[in-house]
Amino acid sequence: MKHISLLILLCLALGVQAQTKRAKKKVSYGKGTLFGYWGYNRSVYTKSNLHVVGQGYDFTLKNAKASDNPSHKFREYVDLTNITVPQFNARIGYYFKNHYALSFGYDHMKYIFNDRNNVLLDGTINPGVDTIWSGTYDNVPVTTDRNHFHYENSNGLNYLHFELTRSDMLYRTKNSKFAITTNLGVGAGGILSFNDFAFAQKKDMVTISLSGYALSAHASVRFEFFNHVFLQAEGTSGFMHQTRVRVRPNDLNAYVSQKFGYAMGHITAGFFVYLKPTNNCDDCPKW
Repeated sequence: MKHISLLILLCLALGVQAQTKRAKKKVSYGKGTLFGYWGYNRSVYTKSNLHVVGQGYDFTLKNAKASDNPSHKFREYVDLTNITVPQFNARIGYYFKNHYALSFGYDHMKYIFNDRNNVLLDGTINPGVDTIWSGTYDNVPVTTDRNHFHYENSNGLNYLHFELTRSDMLYRTKNSKFAITTNLGVGAGGILSFNDFAFAQKKDMVTISLSGYALSAHASVRFEFFNHVFLQAEGTSGFMHQTRVRVRPNDLNAYVSQKFGYAMGHITAGFFVYLKPTNNCDDCPKW
């Protein structure tokens, strides 16, 4: 009887141990986790000095203001044929180490030079080039009119960049069906511009160029559901240097350059795929 009791206790102990191993919880930021997301953004920009160069002119519009251009049509956010029309964010990444992920993202912003912009005009416009501005200017106050001068990246101020992120768990329910994770990251990459430009009685649309580079910092809170899907609220701030934005499709010497800071907020929805099976570590995930 004594031996039977010991055998029962041993079986129970082994069963509990097996259950513990089977119940090991997934962690979204464990090594081997693949993730991706899609969402939409709003952005704001600091003032900048817009340097404009072309045939017969070389001038700067100082202290220029710009705004984003969010879509106001609900169907463009839900219709799969139009989801790239609004200002969107897309990203795919991989946790190469517990807590640390490397990802590649596409932040599609819109940059619109404000109409009725009160700026300082500095530079030279040769006589006969433009009907309104002509001659040499030395920080002369002017108010722009979009029918005369306009600049925008409405089809895309596109920030294509890599990001290094650290993730930490803030909260998780006992059954692991819901968790809150914080993320901090830094990014760097290039700017792909789709530019519209109007000046000197000529308007050109959608001139494409790899126009510069950007640096950014990111902070977000991720709300995770059932270990596989999430909603994320993120704030981004950064610096953009557009060294050469092409503004005329048939003139390589016509360009705009500028530097500015920006801040962006975006909401995204995403997924996790667990590629690495569980081993003896405490937080390695398993599909």
